[in-house]
Amino acid sequence: MTQPEMTPTVRRVDARHRYEIVVDGESAGFTAYRDRDDRRVFFHTEIDDAHAGQGLASILVREALEDVRSAGLRAVPVCPYVAKFLKKHEEFADLADTVTPEVLEWLDSVLKR
Repeated sequence: MTQPEMTPTVRRVDARHRYEIVVDGESAGFTAYRDRDDRRVFFHTEIDDAHAGQGLASILVREALEDVRSAGLRAVPVCPYVAKFLKKHEEFADLADTVTPEVLEWLDSVLKR
């Protein structure tokens, strides 16, 4: 008997500055952000190898951007995956702000890179 497929769920984890995607009760990946004024700056997205190739990154980023929209924020796609997603999904074009050198400097200082 095969096990029923669990629907992936996305949750925002403010304490860790990220959205996590959960499959079968375990974290399968995340997209990390920092907030700057009314902008949510996404800088890294990662899906665990065990869950690769299942479209989870797309679900994760879509739901994160929907959360950004519902919160009345803007999205800044420093993360290459989020930037690519935004190019492909014009329904989120109204949310996207341009990545500027100033934002990158700010992010580096916040992340202490």
